Amino acid sequence: MAEVSADICVIGGGPGGYVAAIRARQLGMSVVLVEREHLGGVCLNWGCIPTKALLRTAEIYDYMKHASAFGLKAENVGFDLDAVVKRSRDVAGKLSGGVGFLMKKNKVEVIDGDARLEKSTNGSGAPLVKATTKDGETTIRASHVILATGARARTIPAAGLEPDGKFIWTAKEAMVPDLMPKRLLVIGSGAIGIEFASFYNSMGSDVTVVEMVDRILPAEDAEISAFAEKRFKKAGIKIHTSAKVDKLEEGKETVKATVVGSDGKPETVEADRVILAIGITGNTEGLGLGALGVKVDRGHVVVDEWLRTGVPGLYAIGDLVGAPWLAHKASHEGIVCVEKIAGLNSVHPVDVTRIPGCTYSNPQVASVGLTEAKAKEQGLKVKVGRFPFNGNGKAIALGEPEGMIKTIFDEKTGELLGAHMIGAEVTELIQGYGLARTLEATEEDIFHTVFPHPTLSEMMHESPLDAYGRAVHI
Repeated sequence: MAEVSADICVIGGGPGGYVAAIRARQLGMSVVLVEREHLGGVCLNWGCIPTKALLRTAEIYDYMKHASAFGLKAENVGFDLDAVVKRSRDVAGKLSGGVGFLMKKNKVEVIDGDARLEKSTNGSGAPLVKATTKDGETTIRASHVILATGARARTIPAAGLEPDGKFIWTAKEAMVPDLMPKRLLVIGSGAIGIEFASFYNSMGSDVTVVEMVDRILPAEDAEISAFAEKRFKKAGIKIHTSAKVDKLEEGKETVKATVVGSDGKPETVEADRVILAIGITGNTEGLGLGALGVKVDRGHVVVDEWLRTGVPGLYAIGDLVGAPWLAHKASHEGIVCVEKIAGLNSVHPVDVTRIPGCTYSNPQVASVGLTEAKAKEQGLKVKVGRFPFNGNGKAIALGEPEGMIKTIFDEKTGELLGAHMIGAEVTELIQGYGLARTLEATEEDIFHTVFPHPTLSEMMHESPLDAYGRAVHI
């Protein structure tokens, strides 16, 4: 049995774990990272990156189908599904290899294997880490252990709502389809469900989305959700809100879903494939958390503001600790966790209201901070500004005149409380408001910022101006 020692042991090599490992090495600490599958985690291998490659293909395909709007000719446009999937997998593979390079560059020792935790042999200090590899077992003694094991798709075994990899897919199977389904049912309308609905709709599938609550993209501002639903329906996506799938029945070639709406009446929806996108649950199994007394709530490890689990020397970050389930949130938590361990005075707890959220559908959706409803729930008096894409010269020139930017300010202090966008490239624009939130910017700070022309970013100026009755181009 091999044994190694380190200042920090990170379990999981996704965007939370590998970033935490690199930051720890930058701060002079020795690091061992245990990863059981692929460096880069779900995000890089089966999530954020490969889905964006697929969505980019769909975006270009959409443009090709509407080439005449740009004065171009593109006839008999089609696609090679195998080549589409291969490109997505190649992108993921290249970046996964890049993480391996970063580990070597930063002298992070990587152990390929499954990890579990045991109580320290001396009864105090961080738990021992036992890594089972193809060559046996390695014991890792570290002063601090960071859990970054991520999460997986949530399933509901009852009523047949469990993936089988053939007819009923999770996001993983949806990224490597064996065929382009003529009819697709998507259960769940969060970012994952909507991105796949958008991709398959663009590629020619007849898509139906079922959502339990009364609107799609329920984490977004209600006004943005309504705008998105209108656009998706215009694109041909069928949407059932305030509805649930009671059961799924697999046939020889198709699946029959019983969808029950708010009126209680069942409706049968037949599809070639079904995608389950009903949330995720943390990868807590097999780690030995129960024996250590680690608290787990609804599939996620409970931590305090510094990502501490309550067990000495044991921390948890990323999707494992719950919403928002975002790669950039995991990375930032990894940095905060390590900098707190190192005793840096400049470190601050993670403020989730400063973390942007993005949905890379067509149209794109992005937001940061409070929704209008949340701000009002907190008793704040607000000023709200809006600016439409059809008032922006660059958006019109791009052929993307449908969209909106909405900003919310505290009427008393002028602080930017939240920003919500829908339209072309808003996932690239939102970081400007993310920076404004971090700097606690007011409306005056934004008013006095000069935005370049012609750009989509000018709308980020006009929306705050509108909140105060000063918009120029509407």
